[in-house]
Amino acid sequence: MDAVLSAVLVIGFFAVLALVIFRARTAREYAEFSLARRSLPVALIFASLCATYIGPGFSIGFVGRGFQSGLVFLCVGLAYSAQNILVGLFIAPRLRSLTDCHTLGDAMRHRYNRACQVLTGVISTGLCAGLSAVMANAAGGVVEQVFGIPLWLAAILIAAIATVYTSLGGLKSSIMTDALQFVVFSTLMPMLFFFVLIRDSGHAAVVFSQQMADATTAGFESMSTVEVVGWIAAFLLGETLIPPYANRALAAQSSRASRNSFVLAGVFSFLWFTMMISLGTIARTVVPAGTKEDDVLLSLVQMTMPIGGRMLLLITLISVIMSSLDSLLNAGAVVFTQDVVKPLAGISEETSLTCGRLATIGIAILAATGAAAVPEIIIGLRICYTIWAPAILPAAVFGLWLKRPRVLACILSMVTGAAAAIGLQIVQYVWPATRGVPPILPALAASLAAYLLGHILAGFQERR
Repeated sequence: MDAVLSAVLVIGFFAVLALVIFRARTAREYAEFSLARRSLPVALIFASLCATYIGPGFSIGFVGRGFQSGLVFLCVGLAYSAQNILVGLFIAPRLRSLTDCHTLGDAMRHRYNRACQVLTGVISTGLCAGLSAVMANAAGGVVEQVFGIPLWLAAILIAAIATVYTSLGGLKSSIMTDALQFVVFSTLMPMLFFFVLIRDSGHAAVVFSQQMADATTAGFESMSTVEVVGWIAAFLLGETLIPPYANRALAAQSSRASRNSFVLAGVFSFLWFTMMISLGTIARTVVPAGTKEDDVLLSLVQMTMPIGGRMLLLITLISVIMSSLDSLLNAGAVVFTQDVVKPLAGISEETSLTCGRLATIGIAILAATGAAAVPEIIIGLRICYTIWAPAILPAAVFGLWLKRPRVLACILSMVTGAAAAIGLQIVQYVWPATRGVPPILPALAASLAAYLLGHILAGFQERR
């Protein structure tokens, strides 16, 4: 009976998902593939933003961190929430107001020049490939535990499924499936939270409080102040304007819709992080000590939920991870086509659509290949964040706000920031004794200094 119920739930969920994909239809033009014709309302943008970030890092990863370090990572999550709200108030509307923009690279071309667009496209494509590998690893890990399929094969299957509907339907297909997955997952996870909380209601509050205090104390003792600051900086800046978010800001039907979507997503993320950290703390009374961080949520579900609810939750968890993956695949394909191929090759709109679909497949292959190399979900995210923030943010933010941004400042900042972030992470990997300072902090400082230097030198040349 349990097997029949599980099969019905799985088939039913994926049947609904297939119906949504069918309703989204195949993209017939590049404008539809890349930005869904800039026609998406607040509700869809909000749901898609939330589905993108509540994937593995902010569900599996944060439950595991709550299990290990209590409220320490709630501070990190709050930094991400603040970033979403700030982007909604000050950056997303300004980005949406730019005309004829498909990507952040297009905005860089508007504010600087074509060379800056290409450089942004190369960095953005690499980031999407790296984050896609993290998502493929997370989804593969869930499939491996639930169905016993090897990680490498599970990652390939997940990447293949996401590639099919993303390459055909483009951004609209990605956002519509994201919205469905967000609604289901954001309903089931609170149910799990309250189910676990009341299963032993006699002394749940006392045990929960004690476990929260113990985990938080252990978390602060295990990290220095500089490390905590580094984590906060990574989550405050590391996902700011990454390609999936920039594309959603540009795809909104108006600047107001773009602003409201990000602000609402930031408010929701605060509630989400609080629940995930709390789940991780509650899991300390159920899940054996020493459980691997990325396995805590799955172990908690398997040890507490009835078979039907467990299977539906796990299948939804796989699908919501896929929503993060499909967003990255689409965004990576669009930035590669729009910011690298089109400026260098000058291809037509029809050829751009074909190029975007092929790029989706290529990035998916890279993600499936690199999935096995990801150490932990949170660590994988931090590596990507550490490169993105110094390489892109100073040039992008100053470019959007300065009256006369200068090309030399942009190029120096991006090259210096990317080189410093990659180099410092390699040094810390080779020589563990150098790991005292999180690399995002000196890399960001180097990027800002390079931008300032380039701005001064370019201004001096103009005056001459």
